[in-house]
Amino acid sequence: MKPRIAVLGCGYWGSNHIRTLKGLGALHAVSDANFARAEGFASEQDCLAIAPDDLFKRDDVDAIVMALPPQFHADLSIRAVEAGKDVLVEKPIALTVPDAERSVQAAKDNHRVFMVGHVLRFHPAFEKLKALVDAGELGEIRYIHSHRLGLGKFHTENDALWDLAPHDLSMILALTGTEPLEVRGEGAALLDHLSDFAHLHMRFPNNLRSHLFASRLNPYRERRLTVVGARAMAVFDDVEPWERKLAVYHHAVWQDSGQWAATSNEPTYIEVEQGMPLTRELQHFLECIETRAEPRTDGEEAIRVLRILTAGTVTHGRIGG
Repeated sequence: MKPRIAVLGCGYWGSNHIRTLKGLGALHAVSDANFARAEGFASEQDCLAIAPDDLFKRDDVDAIVMALPPQFHADLSIRAVEAGKDVLVEKPIALTVPDAERSVQAAKDNHRVFMVGHVLRFHPAFEKLKALVDAGELGEIRYIHSHRLGLGKFHTENDALWDLAPHDLSMILALTGTEPLEVRGEGAALLDHLSDFAHLHMRFPNNLRSHLFASRLNPYRERRLTVVGARAMAVFDDVEPWERKLAVYHHAVWQDSGQWAATSNEPTYIEVEQGMPLTRELQHFLECIETRAEPRTDGEEAIRVLRILTAGTVTHGRIGG
């Protein structure tokens, strides 16, 4: 039997989890503070509707996917693991590093799977990009920059940095394999007190640098991650069609008589297996429940992301030495 999964939170992203888990044959129940909304999804998807206070007591629920406003994630994930449930918590898993650490420690203490919804780690194009980096195809990585821009999805608790940047930070951390030594952030609030634009500048060991730009007040969509290596450059552009999502550029740069020169070349588009990142993420969650393996996007990664977000919220922050 597949694990029996309940989705707590039937909002925009929770509804995607509900439909995807139904397709995977693992959806058992839905739950929401607005019980009428949960009943509507239960009727549509032919599953149970369970009130949130009752969800943690149910013996027929093996795991819970939490897609809630982030201020509720820490306390409810702790409640879930203490009730013997495995959890997948959407990002960010908490609003403070101490709360995130409490959640992760509670999962360890109760021997529960704790996975974080950094969904782009499961994008086939990113998986291929990481494989290229790990194989040394780009040479030593010198610089990584990401742009995540668009219009809308305003939240009462999350600014653009906390809402949008976790996706890219999880990818950057996976590519570098380490945390930044230094983080500098700045933002701009145009609508209210929450930043609608955010920039992060990070310095990693070996002088690797990274820059992230996130915006929810941009007239066009941009979903681009660029990796600059000593031998080649690669671009993961999620706005492009599948056959053009991952491009490698073998530009030549050299020094001649004290002057720098460059020759640009047409990109080589890397073949990428098509697949929905959310489906692949939830398949991974099911496998971790069944095998008790550590998730690819575990709680420790989420804590590292939160450290960067926290440091980037101030004018200047330092992590480590």
